[in-house]
Amino acid sequence: MKLNLLLLGLGTGEIILIAFAILLLFGAKRIPELMKSMGKGVKNFKEGMKEVEKEINAPDEPAKGTSPESGPESR
Repeated sequence: MKLNLLLLGLGTGEIILIAFAILLLFGAKRIPELMKSMGKGVKNFKEGMKEVEKEINAPDEPAKGTSPESGPESR
């Protein structure tokens, strides 16, 4: 599969132009910081998705501290 198909039909010239525009907008020093923060955001998103999947797939268990003995009816 060609790189052009993966990037929505953008050619090499368009990709270079977009990269140059990003470089002008943010500057060479700021781009690594942006990529680092984007990476952290993606990592946090994936961790959150894993937690949600774990909660969905987990069997129904009572939450901690909500056992039937500790309810108001047992007092």
